[in-house]
Amino acid sequence: MAGMLTVSAGKEQRATGVIDSKPALPSAAAHVTHATVVSTQRAGNQVLEPKIVDGVKVFELTARAVTWEVFPGVFEEAWTYNEQLPGPLLRVTEGDMVRIIFKNELPEESVIHLHGPRLPNAMDGVPDVTQPTVKVGQSFTYEFTAEPSGTFIYHSHHNSAVQEPKGLYGVFIVDPKPGSPLAQRDAQYAKDVVQVLGEFEGHFVINGKAFPATESIQVKVGEKVRIRLANLGQAMHPMHLHGYHFKIVGTDGNPVEGPPLVKDTISIGPGERYDLEFVADNPGTWVFHCHILSHVANKGVEPGGMITVIQVT
Repeated sequence: MAGMLTVSAGKEQRATGVIDSKPALPSAAAHVTHATVVSTQRAGNQVLEPKIVDGVKVFELTARAVTWEVFPGVFEEAWTYNEQLPGPLLRVTEGDMVRIIFKNELPEESVIHLHGPRLPNAMDGVPDVTQPTVKVGQSFTYEFTAEPSGTFIYHSHHNSAVQEPKGLYGVFIVDPKPGSPLAQRDAQYAKDVVQVLGEFEGHFVINGKAFPATESIQVKVGEKVRIRLANLGQAMHPMHLHGYHFKIVGTDGNPVEGPPLVKDTISIGPGERYDLEFVADNPGTWVFHCHILSHVANKGVEPGGMITVIQVT
């Protein structure tokens, strides 16, 4: 039957095949359907527009502690970049000069490691190897040329077992040069979706939220979709897409050469990235979720955790 799908922006859309048409409940402990998603106060992974200074794209990232709503009514302390979990999405074009100004307002020292792109050694962000740690109240500037194109990530590389799981990570995308074969391929995507997996204070999260607070993906029938899947947690997650098989067109920032592998479930380890492609030719409400059952619950209450609702209309 038809029901209401409440998306994270607070709007409602009519959906087909939705099981429960009741309003979302205020607590995930009472949430008993895979169909309804709900809003929280603050979203992560928002695009950060750079300042252009003498032709250089300049991003400012400030690390500080905030109170983060994981799902409705459940709050935890997070260590964030620009008060987002994941941190802001940084997006540039291959060949751009990039400057990242990192300011540390955490209660301890930290650094940033750009994970995947080609960097000068001095910009690698490893304490006592390429740079000193950034003390509380101090800043450090990372500067490099963005290359190659691909899906990359950034995260803390100091006291990593504490700082990264508390939220100090984000996604760095380098788009291919205009007119290149990869740019022509990318132009075919109607939707370019980022899904960042992690474990946060005992919760399994996608883009910093546990279901039912994960943001739904709205797609029209016939659109070609790319999901940039990144694992910034510390566990393996076999991610399964209902209703579709997908092509693996990128891995760790590199395009896949030759015929792509076609799957409906992909296991992704810590630090890995996969670019997944499918054509939305099967309408309905589908879910994309981790297939480890304890990872699709909120501290034992199912459904929760690593579930994204995909609405194809």
